[in-house]
Amino acid sequence: MSATERNGSRTAVVLFQLGGPDSLDAVEPFLFNLFSDPDIIDFPLARLAREPLARLMARRRAGKVRDHYAEIGGRSPIMELTQSQAVALEAALAPTLPAQVLVAMRYWHPLTADAVAQIRGSEVDQLVLLPLYPQYSRVTTGSSVNEWNRRYPDSGNHLPVTLVERFYNHPLYLDAVVEQINRALARFPAGARVHLLFSAHGIPESIIRAGDPYQRETQETVRLVRERGGWPLPASLCYQSKVGPGRWLGPMLHESLQALRAAGTAHVLVIPVSFVTEHIETLFEIDIEARQLAAELGFEQFEMMPALNDSPVFIRALADLVRRAVAIPVESGSNVS
Repeated sequence: MSATERNGSRTAVVLFQLGGPDSLDAVEPFLFNLFSDPDIIDFPLARLAREPLARLMARRRAGKVRDHYAEIGGRSPIMELTQSQAVALEAALAPTLPAQVLVAMRYWHPLTADAVAQIRGSEVDQLVLLPLYPQYSRVTTGSSVNEWNRRYPDSGNHLPVTLVERFYNHPLYLDAVVEQINRALARFPAGARVHLLFSAHGIPESIIRAGDPYQRETQETVRLVRERGGWPLPASLCYQSKVGPGRWLGPMLHESLQALRAAGTAHVLVIPVSFVTEHIETLFEIDIEARQLAAELGFEQFEMMPALNDSPVFIRALADLVRRAVAIPVESGSNVS
């Protein structure tokens, strides 16, 4: 008897992710899709003004953003890295839950509609929606789920659907982050007083004031990682990727680096705490832009923790989340704290 027959169902797992342009020519249409998102741009009468405003914003920002992508190879690596995660997740699930793992990018191909078309063409008995955002926000997980519901409004009527809303406190996820931090710390001289600078993607303060849990969950991620790692090192949290003139969560990455150097810090490790794959926020904003600033400020050593990508421990975390979602026995010792 096959594992599928033992389980008695056929499962599709959909990995939600941001997406990124796969060429320099794709930068402007990618930005248009981003700025067209009603969960990102919303105001009175936005339904009428959103598309022309998105075209204007994308056109104005495309040149600068295109230059940034040119510096990291002319494209985002997020698609290939997410596909690698999907392949690894399928393999990890196979012994107990044969599953088809699909990718649904929010703003570039393969889009949510592409994943929906694959689901409709498959014989599937249950769906697990797994956003690759550790911390919940309505502008990330919320936006991806809203787009899914727009593209597949009848999913709840025909198939059991389970949404994994967050996993910032999952022990295996925390272990994966700790593992990467330890590998990065090994690049510093023995005895160096390294400052652990956790950096998360920023969002407007107005979203937090409206009740979004993202800031709280990010702070809790940092606390849990530090507790699990047990490093006798100073640490702080900052944010990055601010767009526009409004007030965003802070301090920003560049502000934190300036403050740390002014206080005499010589060694800093930047830890991308809300990113599970490399993309422009890590490869350009941290590893090029922030690294250059750190050199100008006079830091002795600046390092960036690599994103989790297809880390075996992280893949085990994702597999555990899927098994929990469909009530398959989970790994020993993986109870969520």
